[in-house]
Amino acid sequence: MPNSSDCKVATADGLTLLLHNQHALSAAIEEITKWLSENGIGSVAVNAVAAMETLDTNSQAITDSILRIRQS
Repeated sequence: MPNSSDCKVATADGLTLLLHNQHALSAAIEEITKWLSENGIGSVAVNAVAAMETLDTNSQAITDSILRIRQS
C-alpha cells in the first residue's frame, strides 16, 4: 500500500487535472456565450453565464483543496 504522502500527491495531482479541465470548459462556455449574445440568443447566453459563474466558484474551492492537500 502506498504511503500517505504518495496518496496526497496523487490526489492533489488528480484534482489539478480536474481543475485544468474545468478551466477549459469555462473557456469553451465563454466562447459559446459570446456567440449566443452576438446572434441574438440572449436568454440562452444568460444561462451560460450562470454556468460559468458556477465553474468559477467551484474552481476556487478545488484550488483551495489542492493547496491544503499539498501543504499537509
